[in-house]
Amino acid sequence: MGIFGRKRRTEGGSAGRHAAPEADDTFEDETYDDEDGELSDVSDGPFDVADFDDDGIPRIDLGSVKVPVPDGSQVQVEMDPEAGGVRAVHVVTEQGQITVSAYAAPRSGGLWREVSTELADQLRADGAKVTIGRGVWGLEISAIIGDVALRFVGVDRPRWMLRGVIAGPQSEAAGAVEVLREIVRRTIVDRGDAPMPVRTPLTITLPEAVAEHIAAQQQQG
Repeated sequence: MGIFGRKRRTEGGSAGRHAAPEADDTFEDETYDDEDGELSDVSDGPFDVADFDDDGIPRIDLGSVKVPVPDGSQVQVEMDPEAGGVRAVHVVTEQGQITVSAYAAPRSGGLWREVSTELADQLRADGAKVTIGRGVWGLEISAIIGDVALRFVGVDRPRWMLRGVIAGPQSEAAGAVEVLREIVRRTIVDRGDAPMPVRTPLTITLPEAVAEHIAAQQQQG
């Protein structure tokens, strides 16, 4: 499954990073169709835990999300020193660093449309070159910041939204897109039944072995 390492917060961590889009599936404006507010077609994933049948694919169980870890990749845990918990878990591949996050959402969907608009605006404000395109589940955002290429995808399901982002060198952008999509496609989401406000991040918990490894590293300084 890779090496479990600790990762400190990086610049732009909340927005993530990602790979540049293909020229034939992008457009340079912010045009959104009515269908972008609907639930994504996810017949082949990602899946809600209640609808998922075990497929034998190795995943790291993070509580709210169960994320596949490709062969040869590493898992890095980003801690939150102030809150004392986990801020994010990243899967580091040859093509770039992937982060998958789940959020509480309306039953009717549409959260990714709102979030993607805000995200694109924030990236532009940070000086990124932003392109909005259409991918497997609808809107995708690509951005270039310096030498780093970012790609964001989002999937709306009843009561949850899944967001994935990959950050890597521009030279790996073409391959990074499919690596990100495949990890998002194979991710399982466990929203739980508790009511919570829309946009609330679903809690990440670490497997016991990983938590013990990080605790040992912290004791060693």
